[in-house]
Amino acid sequence: MISKTFLITSELGIHARPATKLVNLAMSLESEIDLTSNDRTINLKSIMGLMSLGIYKGQIIKVEVTGDSKEIDLKKIEDFLLNEGIGIVHE
Repeated sequence: MISKTFLITSELGIHARPATKLVNLAMSLESEIDLTSNDRTINLKSIMGLMSLGIYKGQIIKVEVTGDSKEIDLKKIEDFLLNEGIGIVHE
């Protein structure tokens, strides 16, 4: 398992449209992908799970990826968050 944390920078947080795109991306990947926010962890391949977190600007999220292609899949998630203006890597 590998993980990375992100700071949500989008004014609207992760609302319906980017959440749908993020879940669709996760569903296209072979790895198991979990997202944690405010001590709650969901499977990123679940739109209902992601929307239930209510992620807003300024929050820190953690993405954990498990599987044979974990490095590649985490990079795809990171690129999506950066390119869509949703968040930045938080160290």
